Amino acid sequence: MDKLQSVLSGEEARRDDRNILQTVNDASTLGWGTRLKGFVACFVFGAVCTLLGVCMLFLPKIGIILFIVFYTFGNICALGSTMFLMGPVKQLKRMCDKTRALATTIMITCLVLTLCAAFWWKNFGLALLFVILQVLSFAWYSLSYIPCVREAILKLVSVSLR
Repeated sequence: MDKLQSVLSGEEARRDDRNILQTVNDASTLGWGTRLKGFVACFVFGAVCTLLGVCMLFLPKIGIILFIVFYTFGNICALGSTMFLMGPVKQLKRMCDKTRALATTIMITCLVLTLCAAFWWKNFGLALLFVILQVLSFAWYSLSYIPCVREAILKLVSVSLR
């Protein structure tokens, strides 16, 4: 019935003129309370996965694989949780900003390479190296949202290396 009303009122024709980004953005318009609940739920789930991965690290034989899977999935959930706050389109645009593009690329590359090293190449030393790079790149990416912090850290490091 709603479809019939939208066709008769002319709304259907206006919907066809929109591009894919507008459609996704309209579909993701949630209230602030719902966005906050989604953010908290996704972030907590990611944190639990990360902690579970650390606990699995100490299991014999399969522990390293479980650690890598849970840790990487936890990072993906934590990254995805911020999409609830800003919306997916705005988040993707901010991730590709010129200040964050390199950090985003390195972070996503490390996520993929961690899983490749664990499952495809079966090189757990390399997988652990990529996990460490995940931590560093995720921290560097997160710091890009706080004004002037990355510049201050770079200055601190350059002063301490002299």
